[in-house]
Amino acid sequence: MTDPAIRTTTPTAVPVPAPATPDGFRAMMSGFPTGVGVVTTTDHRGAPRGMTCSSVCSVSLEPPTLLVCLRDGSPTLDAVLRSGVFAVNLLHEGAREAAELFASGDPRRFDLVPWEQDPDMAGPHLSRDAHTVADCDVVLTQKLGSHVVVCGAVRHIAERHSRPPLLYGLRQFRAWSAM
Repeated sequence: MTDPAIRTTTPTAVPVPAPATPDGFRAMMSGFPTGVGVVTTTDHRGAPRGMTCSSVCSVSLEPPTLLVCLRDGSPTLDAVLRSGVFAVNLLHEGAREAAELFASGDPRRFDLVPWEQDPDMAGPHLSRDAHTVADCDVVLTQKLGSHVVVCGAVRHIAERHSRPPLLYGLRQFRAWSAM
């Protein structure tokens, strides 16, 4: 006689997972919505540089530290590494055009959006499009594949607008309030 508390199952074939590919990984990560930021800095001539970045993550509260992942070889990454500082402009729900502009590589991007810069800022602040900006000092970098992980000690936080954040997932921009 068998104990009714013990259940047996018939062995079934376990599906073999497919090998990870860039397209499969991109599809998987698109199902993980994230906030949208624009990383900004200035190059050695003082010209503004910036790119859209959805790879932003908190690292530590003490000291306040975050990380961004920037494409290896990008002019923005080069300027961040040379200057040792950057700003993370977290975009609000009305800033989709800025997100697309800074993702496009358009060399005129800073001519097409309002921004400000002063000596206390680590990079240009997108005055119309960011709900919050973190000014950071580079404390650690690590190249990994096609990107470089840049850790930044946050030295200033500027709250600019109280609008909800812009999100990116399933290869679409969405407002937090629409989710």
